[in-house]
Amino acid sequence: MRRWFALFELGFAVPFLACAVVSWRAARRTTEFAGTDEHPGFVAVRYVPPLLLLACALVIVSGVLVIDVLARIYRGYVARHGLAPMI
Repeated sequence: MRRWFALFELGFAVPFLACAVVSWRAARRTTEFAGTDEHPGFVAVRYVPPLLLLACALVIVSGVLVIDVLARIYRGYVARHGLAPMI
């Protein structure tokens, strides 16, 4: 049963990462300004903070889900059953 929950969480982590990439790319706005006789042309880059915050939050949530998946999968391999707790 633990492995099913792990696969379910992993299924959520992958789309969260994909949405984080989309949000990060959408957060960058570029504007090109044409040059004149006196000034050269340039490209201005502006970042949209809410989209950057969304991307960071999605990466954090997917990282926590992946850590939880690894903990659920390897929990049985680390602790042996039937041992008395150390007090």
